[in-house]
This record gives sequence, structure tokens and C-alpha cells, in this order.
Amino acid sequence: MNDTFFDIRSSASRLLKRLILFCIFANISIFTAYSQQDPQFSLNKFNQLTVNPGFAGSSGLINMSMLNRSQWVGFPGAPTTSVFNTDAKVHLIGMNDGVGFSIVSDAIGFEKNVSVGLNYAYRSKLGDGVLGSGLSLGLMNKNLNFALGETDGSDLVNQSDQALPKGKAGGIMADVGLGFFYQVGNMEVGFSGKHLNRPSITFNESGKYTLTRSYYLNGSYMIHLADERFDAIPSLFYKRDRGSWQADANITIQYNKQYWGSIGYRVGDALIISGGTELWNGIKCGYAYDMSISALSKYNAGSHEFFLAYSVLLYKKHKHKYNSVRFL
Repeated sequence: MNDTFFDIRSSASRLLKRLILFCIFANISIFTAYSQQDPQFSLNKFNQLTVNPGFAGSSGLINMSMLNRSQWVGFPGAPTTSVFNTDAKVHLIGMNDGVGFSIVSDAIGFEKNVSVGLNYAYRSKLGDGVLGSGLSLGLMNKNLNFALGETDGSDLVNQSDQALPKGKAGGIMADVGLGFFYQVGNMEVGFSGKHLNRPSITFNESGKYTLTRSYYLNGSYMIHLADERFDAIPSLFYKRDRGSWQADANITIQYNKQYWGSIGYRVGDALIISGGTELWNGIKCGYAYDMSISALSKYNAGSHEFFLAYSVLLYKKHKHKYNSVRFL
């Protein structure tokens, strides 16, 4: 009888574990579809090319950056994202044109997406500032692996569901985006849209995935403090897609244009603490930690984000000592 009791208890425990895992993956899938179709970031000021092609060439330098984000550490199937961006000022159509290139690798739950994008920005005078009007053309390779539940023994996917592809499935979609980035004095404002062509792939007769349009709005303003070594930079970042939105508010304190620290709040989701430095001419690095305050806070140890960047002048008509790029 004891053996029977323990067998029943063991079976119930396995069933409960599978149910919990299924709910977790289901919530991740829902969150991906409606709130995180595009990757989420905390160091947005260092990652603007990813969402706004109008940013390309805005610094007048050649910029290269790498960023890695591990979201909701300890949460099964949580998002992990890696980004490589490069952009530069060029002379194609206007005197201050910009070009850029981005690669984004994003994995969440059963999905793994790799996107590549070419960016062009035409920079023109507007009032006392400069407006970058940008176009992004890219490809996204979306891969779904519904066999994950079979390989780990958790049976998370109902393989008899005819709406789901069997095992692995994927496809490539063409992607189009537009963006505007305006710089005037100590203020910068950006507005952009991604997936404007609403690209889609069909897995089978009943399974289809479509990217909905996403819109981004961000702005920052540099305030020189009484002590000339310090600057305060308040900033906002707003994102909206189908029926959902996300907003970040940050305040950054910069010291001697070399060191910086920031505290931020993502509405209903997390408190964000970040900091960074310029190691030597043109090389910068930084780190951000998100402390979850949502319902998921009990099930993860926060999120970590790292970046490394390098900036250099392309054209030198005379000797020039490199100075730090001011905050975006």
C-alpha cells in the first residue's frame, strides 16, 4: 500500500511539474506575441540603431557596439538577446548621410529569431537642429522548435494539434522600417516604426505567424550642472505594438564625460540600475540590472545587460584629440 501511495504521489508530482512548466511556457508565448514581439532592452541609449534607422550617422563617427541581455534569470525559457550594431557618417546623397548595419539574435521559449538590417539616414537641416530620416530594409529568420517538450521529457506541446508544425519549423521574412532622429542643442528626439509591411510566414495550411507593427518614441535632454564636471540627462523611452505598450523613464548622472550612472523605472515591470565608463579613447562599456517588480518577480533573479562599444573618427583634416561621444 505504501508503494502504491508513493507511486501516486510521484505521478502527481510529475504532473504538477509539467503543468507548471506548461503554464510558464504558455505565459512566455503570450507575452512574446503581445508585449515582447521585439526584444526588450534597458540600455536603450546605446542601442538606438536597432529600433531607429534615422539614428545612423548622427554622431559623425564610426561606431561599433555589442550588447547581450539575459532576461528573467532562472525563469525557464526566458529571453536571451545578442546585438551587433555599426553605423557611420558617409557622403552618398547629402553631406551628412548615415549608413548602418544591425544583427539581432533573440531566443525565447520555443522561438529563436535572427534579424539582419541595412539602415540609411538622410540628414538635413531643420530649424536650429539636424533631422535624420531613415529607412531600414532587413530579413528575419524565425525558427520554432516544438520538439523541445519531447527532448526534455516534459511533454509541453500537444503534438496532435494540427495548427502547430511538427518538430521544427521556420521561415524568412522581409522587414521594412522607417525612423526619424532629431538633434538640436542638448536635446534629442527619435520616432520610428518597425515591421511596417507586416511580414508573415506560413508553417502549414492552418499555422501562420505575422509580425505586427511596432512604434518607438524616445527623447533625452542634457542639463549642465553648477559643477561643470557633472551633467544630468533625463530620458524617456516608449514602445507600442498591437494592444500593448511599454515605457521607461531614466535619469543619468555623467561625471567628467567619462563615468556615468543611471536609475530608471519600467512601468509595471522593473527598476533599472546601470552604469558605465569610457576605458580609453573611443572604447566604452556598461552594465544594467533590472530588478523585477511584476508578478514574475517571485520566479526570476532579475535581468542582466552588458554592452561594449568603440567609436572613432573617419575623416581627419588635422590633428584631433578624440573626446567622449556625448550621451544620446
